[in-house]
Amino acid sequence: MPAGCRPKMMIFTFLLPFFLIYGGLHFYIFLKVKGVIHTGPIANLCLIIFLVTMVFAPLIVRLAEREGFDFLARIMSYMGYTWMGVLFLFFCASLILDIYCFVISTVSLIFHRKFFHLTLSLPHAFAISLLVSLCVNVYGYFEAKDIGTERVIIRTTKIPEEVGRIRVVQISDVHLGIIVGEKRLKRIVEEIKKTEPQMLLSTGDLLDGQINKLQIPAEFLGDLHPVYGKFAITGNHEFYAGLNDALDFTHRAGFTVLRGEGVTVGGLINIASVDDPAGKGFGLYKEVSEKELLSRLPRKNFTLLLKHQPVVNRDALEFFDLQLSGHTHKGQIFPFSLITRLYFPLHSGYFPLTNRSSLYVSRGAGTWGPPIRFLSPPEITIIDLVHDNKFL
Repeated sequence: MPAGCRPKMMIFTFLLPFFLIYGGLHFYIFLKVKGVIHTGPIANLCLIIFLVTMVFAPLIVRLAEREGFDFLARIMSYMGYTWMGVLFLFFCASLILDIYCFVISTVSLIFHRKFFHLTLSLPHAFAISLLVSLCVNVYGYFEAKDIGTERVIIRTTKIPEEVGRIRVVQISDVHLGIIVGEKRLKRIVEEIKKTEPQMLLSTGDLLDGQINKLQIPAEFLGDLHPVYGKFAITGNHEFYAGLNDALDFTHRAGFTVLRGEGVTVGGLINIASVDDPAGKGFGLYKEVSEKELLSRLPRKNFTLLLKHQPVVNRDALEFFDLQLSGHTHKGQIFPFSLITRLYFPLHSGYFPLTNRSSLYVSRGAGTWGPPIRFLSPPEITIIDLVHDNKFL
């Protein structure tokens, strides 16, 4: 397929299903509102216009960014993505109450007993769903800003005893753009500095939108100078944002971007990477065999495999010591995590894979879409590679 046709195919493989599902949620909300509030034709028209605008808000944001309408992009981003969070949580709460009322009604009919007093009226169910949604969104807004650290200790004989410990810090899924902007980036950098990293790794989705037009200084990340360097890989959003601009920003931030290649750092650690598969849709994917790539690196060194999506290539097992991934956000907003876990069973946290190989999946430091997190706090990950006999 010609490279120019691939982005167009994404419209049918991703955008079309997205807007069909998202539009269906809005139709569900429209029916709920109409069931509770009886309005006239003008109010109905205003409601329809608002809901249709919100359905296409993500697309409007991207188009406005691309055409340089920064103010419109910013307004629609905050409105559209905040609404997305409210809508999703309202739908979940409302669906649970619908199921509850259906069960009570069914039991009443089966046993010929009046349990209908245990059900909720439409206005009460609507009010409860809306209240739950708004409360969780307010809580989630502050949870998204509360960046914490997770610590993983890997004991290995591949770190020389005289070195003792190498501290690797992983960031993932920062999603710098309109919503995750300069203030959040400063906070992330401050937290990274506290960890005193000897190596900093970005495992994809550092960027989200048209970063060249948002004027977020790459120098904030450029102020970090770990002794063993900074390395980054592509995530799906680097391709969505525009790969050239994304790579330019990442280089200016002081990262060495690895795309389907491996390096040895300080004679101690191997770092190998693969491109995110999203690059295939743009004809920009660097195809490599993970096993072949890893087998070319010195076996005596500790080997890190950087891979945005937490998918393990079984053929490459035993050729790496630790795979670092992100992408899932741990669902970002519960109960959406129940869906993302179906696609990525190795969802979040540390997973031993074999006697040699293991995987760590970061929850990410930023947000995509709704500027909230619920039961999935953002993280910066500290990985201490420690000589097997070293006491901590």
